[in-house]
Amino acid sequence: MFEHKPRPEWTAAEVFLTDSVVHPDPALHRALRTAADAGMPAIEVAPNAGKLLQLLVQMAGARNVLEIGTLAGFSTIWMARGLPADGSLVSCEFLPAHAQVARENVDSAGLGPKVEIRVGPALETLAELAAEGRAPFDFIFIDADKQNNSNYLDWALRLGRPGTTVVLDNAVWEGAITDAGMDPVNAPGIIDALTMLGGHPRFDATVIQTVGSKGWDGFALARII
Repeated sequence: MFEHKPRPEWTAAEVFLTDSVVHPDPALHRALRTAADAGMPAIEVAPNAGKLLQLLVQMAGARNVLEIGTLAGFSTIWMARGLPADGSLVSCEFLPAHAQVARENVDSAGLGPKVEIRVGPALETLAELAAEGRAPFDFIFIDADKQNNSNYLDWALRLGRPGTTVVLDNAVWEGAITDAGMDPVNAPGIIDALTMLGGHPRFDATVIQTVGSKGWDGFALARII
């Protein structure tokens, strides 16, 4: 199994920034605790990245958010908090057990009316959303199985609009983007997605490298044009 290897000083800096700037509240701590109690992998975004998602939702003026990959709802809570009172968020989660934990966490955070969690393969859910006329989404966050990253970006184009913000998590993957042999399962999908972001005429994008408790990674930030 591919392992991310954070350095102690990276984690220490992240803890300082979280405590001094981000200030996660009890609802967010609950999401982390319930994920651990349920045996979920600790692959949610770091708190400083979660707060970034909230700020990006607010800066984009988003009213309709799509999340691909719910886990325990940690990033869901951050983004839903960035929505206006009449905003909505749809999150796609493959595993029913994860969706149940996330539902409880979102409700505990007081965000239940804003958030819909759909269970099943995300590609099927995305097709359903299109058929239901739920588009366009103003903000799309992709943090799911890396093999389908390019498919998710394709759906982002279909379900978004000119001006939609798209964030793709795990865009550096411990440097495996320059050596796919480090992780032949996930790296090819990440590389294909980055190539798509850089070459597709409807995307304008960049990638930010990050370090912290999740190791050496990063995220792609794109705008649909």
